[in-house]
Amino acid sequence: MYKKKIKLAISGALGKMGQSLIKESKNFKNIKIKLLIIKKEQLNKIEKIKKIIKNHKKIKIVTNIKKNLNFDILIDFTNPKNTIKNLNFCYKNNKKIIIGTTGLSKKDYLNIKKKSKKISILYSSNFSMGINLIFKMLKIITKNLGKKSDIEIIESHHRYKKDSPSGTALDLGKNIAKNMKWNFNEVAIFHRNHQNSQKKQEEIGFSSIRAGKIIGKHTIIFAKKDEILTIKHEAFNRKAFSQGAIKAAIWINNKKTGLFKMKDILKI
Repeated sequence: MYKKKIKLAISGALGKMGQSLIKESKNFKNIKIKLLIIKKEQLNKIEKIKKIIKNHKKIKIVTNIKKNLNFDILIDFTNPKNTIKNLNFCYKNNKKIIIGTTGLSKKDYLNIKKKSKKISILYSSNFSMGINLIFKMLKIITKNLGKKSDIEIIESHHRYKKDSPSGTALDLGKNIAKNMKWNFNEVAIFHRNHQNSQKKQEEIGFSSIRAGKIIGKHTIIFAKKDEILTIKHEAFNRKAFSQGAIKAAIWINNKKTGLFKMKDILKI
């Protein structure tokens, strides 16, 4: 199907997701990592990254993406500031980009949408198949239980995660609000400190846990008076995310322009 291998660049190569992407890439015969981008202060860890890529050949390791154009698609799971910098570079040089960074602002989203008119971009807060199937399930559940239930979303992640609630939790909430035809900003409750009132009917509560080395756990609760429906998803390692991101890169390789999501790949 592919005449030549897709050339990948990975930003944040020494991060947990970056390392997972490198390791998982060996399971995909139609892709080849050509460029790894690390922080300047990580140059003293260059031997560590060489051990990770020992089975790969001719990979360039840099601290700045500028003037490095030997790739087709960039995968970025870093931070909002760095992601937008890489997005601007890809836009300028007509390169495709996979974005898995969370904590992006409304301005960042508008920037991504604008640039997708010239290049192909796939953005997802979560690349696992399980989470994306839950988005599909929520359409049925909210239609039947939404108006009769108290809705709560609980998310747990490792102690180093900076944004809260997680991007996935927010997307789950927005998905529910959209299905219910609610204004998300009006129904989302992120804290109940000093809130001297009972829970409203049209309300989606969010709770965040930051502890230890939890990879990612999301729970959605629909509580009726006589029964409770709970949907849970937990990732035990980062393979599901890195595999999903690489599959996304393969899929987007044939797209010239546009803004896509994982649901487009899974056709759900």
